Amino acid sequence: MYKHILLPTDGSTLSGKAVKQCIRLAKSIGAKITAINVMPEFQMVMADEGFVSPGVPQIKKRFEEGAAKRSQTILAEVKTDATAAGVDCDCVSVSSGVPYEAIIKQAKKTRCDLIMMASHGRKGLSSILLGSETAKVLTHSTVPVLVVR
Repeated sequence: MYKHILLPTDGSTLSGKAVKQCIRLAKSIGAKITAINVMPEFQMVMADEGFVSPGVPQIKKRFEEGAAKRSQTILAEVKTDATAAGVDCDCVSVSSGVPYEAIIKQAKKTRCDLIMMASHGRKGLSSILLGSETAKVLTHSTVPVLVVR
């Protein structure tokens, strides 16, 4: 059975449902959890070639500090819930412009044997336009993926 579960979370309500399910599963099978939050990378789009803004470093710093604080809050909640349930839980926060790649990389790095994550269950055009990190993980991961809806 599974011994180490990677739990990607973004702090959303749906992701919270996956967190609860993952903790219950981990407790029932004696598995460890590694919770991961993938923070977005700072991206600034310039409309005109040669445009220079002296405030960009400060904006980037504030963005990164805010993302890190939010990530820590999200992961602290997971850690608290897991600890309360008696489940061993490590937390990892990474920054990436391509979340699904960061999730798969972390699963390999920490030798997880299962990835458990939420899915919005979008269909049709909305799934094509919005994309789905869960679908991308399912498509590219060699580690089994359990999807919670």
